[in-house]
Amino acid sequence: HLLTSMIVAVGSAIVSLVIATPAAYALSHFRLRGTKIVLLAILISQMIPGIAVANALYGAYSSLGLLNAVPGLILADCTTGIPFAILVTMAFMEAIPKDILDAARVDGAGHVGTLLLIVVPVSRNALITAGIFAFLFAWSDFLFALTLTTDDTVRPVTLGIYLYLGAHVSNWSAVMATAVLASIPAVVLLVVAQRYIAAGATGGAVK
Repeated sequence: HLLTSMIVAVGSAIVSLVIATPAAYALSHFRLRGTKIVLLAILISQMIPGIAVANALYGAYSSLGLLNAVPGLILADCTTGIPFAILVTMAFMEAIPKDILDAARVDGAGHVGTLLLIVVPVSRNALITAGIFAFLFAWSDFLFALTLTTDDTVRPVTLGIYLYLGAHVSNWSAVMATAVLASIPAVVLLVVAQRYIAAGATGGAVK
């Protein structure tokens, strides 16, 4: 269960960053029509109840064969991680001076080169922050795991803990022991990366 949760959480963080980073760069530095509408849609997506998303995904996953599959859980958890990552990284990228980006373009770097060689290294703190939160969202997920898994082939640790609780018998010793083990990776990750989180969370607040 712990290994399954680790795979899902790491995969969700990677996919969220791969999608959110270029999206945040485009929204923050390109003059595109409808940018405010896109941002509003991102904010609204954060307000949709998870159970509504889970029920919709269950129907789609049944047709696509993604039930009881690690990729299915990764994609489901990305519905939470991607919007949050876009908002965090976009706030940071807006504070990057345009002179730096213009200098990169003068030196021959295209938009992709500017993103990979300039924007990503400068936005390291914001990307680490977004990645950690995307990891934690997936690591603590219970709703998607409960809805999108129907057998024992794929069970994250949150669902594993739930199995110890029954209608008549509850194995609280196993619940507490597993909960402590499940909290260790998240605690270690936050302790190691706390300075990046602090810098990334406040980096876009002041220009």
